[in-house]
Amino acid sequence: MTSRQRPRSPLRRGFPWLALSVVAVGAVLMAVPFLDLVMSSFKGPGEYGKVPYRFLPMSFGLSNYRAAFAQLDLPLLFRNSVTATAVVTFSTLLTSSLAGYALAKLRFPGRDLIFRLVLATMMFPAFLFFIPHFLILVHWPLAGGNGIGGSGGAGLTATGAALVMPFLVSGFGIFLMRQFIVGIPDEVLEAARLDGAGEFTLWWRIVVPQTKPVALTLALLTFVNTWNEYIWALLVSTANPGLMTLPVGIQLLQSFLDPDRMVPVMMAGLVVSTLPVLVLFLFLQKHYVRGIMLSGLK
Repeated sequence: MTSRQRPRSPLRRGFPWLALSVVAVGAVLMAVPFLDLVMSSFKGPGEYGKVPYRFLPMSFGLSNYRAAFAQLDLPLLFRNSVTATAVVTFSTLLTSSLAGYALAKLRFPGRDLIFRLVLATMMFPAFLFFIPHFLILVHWPLAGGNGIGGSGGAGLTATGAALVMPFLVSGFGIFLMRQFIVGIPDEVLEAARLDGAGEFTLWWRIVVPQTKPVALTLALLTFVNTWNEYIWALLVSTANPGLMTLPVGIQLLQSFLDPDRMVPVMMAGLVVSTLPVLVLFLFLQKHYVRGIMLSGLK
């Protein structure tokens, strides 16, 4: 009997069920905390943290959501979060696509060195550069009362630009786009050059349409990271409370004196802030998985 005619072993026949079981257990472990967050947002005073712990609230009501809207200026927080996230996502896609195309398909002196420097930026955590970024914004010349020497005022720290400037360019985004663009055949680009197309036309007409899956993946990752950014938003909001975003505003609810009452209200605020990310991921899930597979991201 040849190897093709041999029946599969019981282990191989049972492996799909084992794999499905592992996936199901993982899905439950990841879903339970979110479900607990949602259930806790409906709990009344004294219910959260009560022993023995109750997963379901004693009664469902919207009092915590009304309290969250009353305690926080949610329209302002939403506007700041949406504006900052949209600007950072658009800028990251634009700069990553242009830089990725240049590093993948153009030949110029120092290209490999620049790419290595881009990779080096991914080795350091983002918060390591927050203090230098903040000092640069404080001493920005001719802004916020500063003179030409960058002193005398608050610089850009009191403006909306402070929320987005450190995140307008992403080393990870450049790397991701470059790795995908490398796979585009050079023959297609050379044929377009022979027809008289310039580099910008090549990027816009050929590269951008083919990078749609990985661009959507990068957009989703950037959107989630920017939407949930807390440390930098907290640092900026100390200079201008009008720049406060949703994560910072919800965290401030902990400063109230009644933790038994405020924890469920915080949960309600977290549910509200999570909905845009959840809806966006559900709509882009197919493109996200495809982009991960095509880009070779492990």
